Amino acid sequence: MIYRAKTEDTVEKRKEGMEKMTEKRYAPEGARIGTAENTAYTSSLHGLERAMAQGRILEGIVLMCDCTSMSLRVDLHGIIGIIEREEAVYNHDDGEIKDIAIITRVGKPVCFKVIGIERGEGGVRVRLSRRAAQAECMRNFVLRLRAGDIIPSKVTHLEPFGAFVDIGCGIVSLLTVDCISVSRISHPSDRFSPGEQIMAIVKSIDADSGRVYMTHRELLGTWLENAASFAPTQTVSGIVRSIEPYGIFVELAPNLAGLAEVREGVSVGDVCAVYIKSIVPERMKIKLVIIDAHAEHAPRRMRYFVDTDTVRHLSSWRYSPPDCPKYIGTEFDSDPA
Repeated sequence: MIYRAKTEDTVEKRKEGMEKMTEKRYAPEGARIGTAENTAYTSSLHGLERAMAQGRILEGIVLMCDCTSMSLRVDLHGIIGIIEREEAVYNHDDGEIKDIAIITRVGKPVCFKVIGIERGEGGVRVRLSRRAAQAECMRNFVLRLRAGDIIPSKVTHLEPFGAFVDIGCGIVSLLTVDCISVSRISHPSDRFSPGEQIMAIVKSIDADSGRVYMTHRELLGTWLENAASFAPTQTVSGIVRSIEPYGIFVELAPNLAGLAEVREGVSVGDVCAVYIKSIVPERMKIKLVIIDAHAEHAPRRMRYFVDTDTVRHLSSWRYSPPDCPKYIGTEFDSDPA
């Protein structure tokens, strides 16, 4: 029995190690720039030849886009790599490649595989394919994910309806605004900035279209976990997130808000000092009194209540307290057992 337990533990650790290696191999674009391995392969013609033979995924910075052919020029430490239009973007459904998706890569890192090295009178021409790198990432990583998996992501751009995040090799997924946090926000910029590295959870995957949808709020703690940092009679800092006819919602933490009485001269986004009148877990209610408020941008630092270094999957998550009749939560596994 002891031998079996040790064997199962070893197998599980090995599995976790393989999963982390896979995540690293298919990390969001930009993760390889400056690393010793990437530099070793991209800094010489010999290195590029080895990368082509080994099928390595590398990265470089896009110097320019030829808007006639819509091809990208990538800096390879003095050697110019070329990504032709048809090799610039991978579409799981073979849809039309939009020029804007190519042009906006200028000045940014791109992942690629070396697919050809041609020598001629004009010098060396290194042909690269971002599409091939993304296709491998989709096949070996993205389509093997399941709902509840926690993975590193990189915020690429923000829209009023949500944040787009790179979940691997430039493959972009949507994180809708309602999945960013429990506390209401008017725009994803209230939480994130483009280029920011975050952890996120796979919400669902459409295997036919290849679209992946992410969520984030489950990492920011339950109501009880957040409320444990506060107590009645304290005066603390908060951010005004919503003003309603019946009161003002003040965010105390990204997954926790309280309700204050209506007060004149307060606007959404204001930083305020609030007095905590009461905390009622069974009703998920925190009553506040606004002492002072002023217009000042104050991005709130997010705290993850899940140790994402050791926890790689969530089966379910309950935000609301056990004795609260109102249920707020997420079920990731169709069969929790």
